[in-house]
Amino acid sequence: MEKVAVIELNEKALNLSIYKVSGARHKLATTQSQPLSTGVEIYNDELLSPQTKIRILEILKVYRRMIESFGVEKIFAVASNVIMRARNYRGFIDEIYNNTGISFTILSDEEYIKYLFNSVVSSIDNAKGVYVYVGAFNCYIVRYNRRTILNNIVLPFGTFNIKELGQDLDEIARSIKKKVNLKDLYEDEEESSKFVGLGNIFLAMGQIARKIERYPLNVENNYMINAETIEKTYKFITGLELDKIRKIKGVDYEDADKLALGFAIVKGIVDALNVQELSISTADLRDGVIGVNATALTQERFSDLLANSLDNYLEFTKDEFSINQNVHDLALVLFKQLKVMHKLPRFYVKPLRIAAFMYDSGKVINEENYEKYGFDTIVYSTIKGVSHRELLIAGFICMCQNLDNFSLNEWIKYKDILTDEDLDAVRKLGIIVKLAVSLNASRNGAIKDVACDILGDSIIMKTIVDGDASFEIAEAMTVAQDYRKVYKKSLQII
Repeated sequence: MEKVAVIELNEKALNLSIYKVSGARHKLATTQSQPLSTGVEIYNDELLSPQTKIRILEILKVYRRMIESFGVEKIFAVASNVIMRARNYRGFIDEIYNNTGISFTILSDEEYIKYLFNSVVSSIDNAKGVYVYVGAFNCYIVRYNRRTILNNIVLPFGTFNIKELGQDLDEIARSIKKKVNLKDLYEDEEESSKFVGLGNIFLAMGQIARKIERYPLNVENNYMINAETIEKTYKFITGLELDKIRKIKGVDYEDADKLALGFAIVKGIVDALNVQELSISTADLRDGVIGVNATALTQERFSDLLANSLDNYLEFTKDEFSINQNVHDLALVLFKQLKVMHKLPRFYVKPLRIAAFMYDSGKVINEENYEKYGFDTIVYSTIKGVSHRELLIAGFICMCQNLDNFSLNEWIKYKDILTDEDLDAVRKLGIIVKLAVSLNASRNGAIKDVACDILGDSIIMKTIVDGDASFEIAEAMTVAQDYRKVYKKSLQII
């Protein structure tokens, strides 16, 4: 396992992210961000001021010490092409290297698009679609299919220079709409796509939309926002004075004016593309940089994003006693074997996979009743490739390993996301996970498979073993009472 640093210089901050990297897996270890007025200076004067240059060098020297203390082996330093608008940027890039030994790569639009694409397909289970990014001086609309970027539109406007198209926000939205030509994106204008929005503007839009809609789950990645809510959020912001926008929780004082402009850009683009719904992604440049440069790109990122995400979780949490993979595999076997009993559709396989793989994740909060706290660790984890509904179901399945943990009051909080069928499913699948854990009680993988027979009011579960599995069978039989409570059948394991 090695440690890799990504340094990013953009229009408003100088960021440091340090990752642990193991093969195709990576985990963010620490991050630092220092605000700068780079974008404002470049937009107004086309220069980096002496004060800003001194400030950047001071921050980089601190980052260099942090990098050395963490034992980082590789550094990838990138700057958005905003910096190229400053007439004195070349000499300053050389000055940075001479003073810190850090060599910055200034990203072209093509490179920026590539890094964002890599990050998008690793954050949203959407192998074919269009992603939209709103930046400071440019906007990107990129059509892709699995590993390939098919077409892209680069708009030379962003939150810093969009006022060149007009002062009125509605006028800006209309101007952007006219500048987006669908023929530049699609060969067939009738082609439909799934849409993804990324970047700070979309994250802010999602945050405000969730408040407007009273959405009960504060999870950013894969939040689905429809055209009606986008319009409602846009009108909400454009109806506020600047001082009131600044008072919105999470909005920086200097970002308030950019927020309304960014929302106008989003409205223009979604109107031009006729977007009915899009996923908001937490994908960002740093994850794209680490994915392209420091981890092995594998097909699994695209073919099974959830599996890749679960494996990534285990890589950085496992110890010599971990049985997460065994529990996961056995839970899927039990789901299939007990199909005639639970009568649940395949939709519930993804939530079951998460709950089984992360069955003990709550131990980081509480060892004694880890099943209960598994709800929070699952729901607020960085697991990718699932919807918010699937994530919530997985959390409740984990909680229902102990049926006494379940609270209807807690369930009702999410009634606008979950269904009555989900309520039945989490109890049934919680018992399946509990059985899978019990059948791995000695952590030696003695039970390789199971086969179930239904005899009247009884289920006979036959174990296929390699070695002595008497302890596992005895532990699994302790689940029989809960099994009867949920499935209305008696359970016998042999």
